[in-house]
Amino acid sequence: MKINVIGENISQDEINAYIDYGRKKYHGREITELSIKTDGDYADLQFKFADIPFDRIRRITGYLVGTTERFNNAKRAEEHDRIKHSV
Repeated sequence: MKINVIGENISQDEINAYIDYGRKKYHGREITELSIKTDGDYADLQFKFADIPFDRIRRITGYLVGTTERFNNAKRAEEHDRIKHSV
């Protein structure tokens, strides 16, 4: 994780506290970069996160699915025979 401190120097314990705060606030997302801007008693925190993998979801024959690999033979045939409309 990359950490940038702008302004006054702060202790490693304080940096670790800001990291813990970010993990709790953003539900454990992987933090890739933390920028801390200090101004007296105030600290402005900016977090950057790792990308979250996204699976494509499609509506096929009335169901929301990512893939058709778990379809049985009848549902596969229904998907094969459907009329596909273009945009």
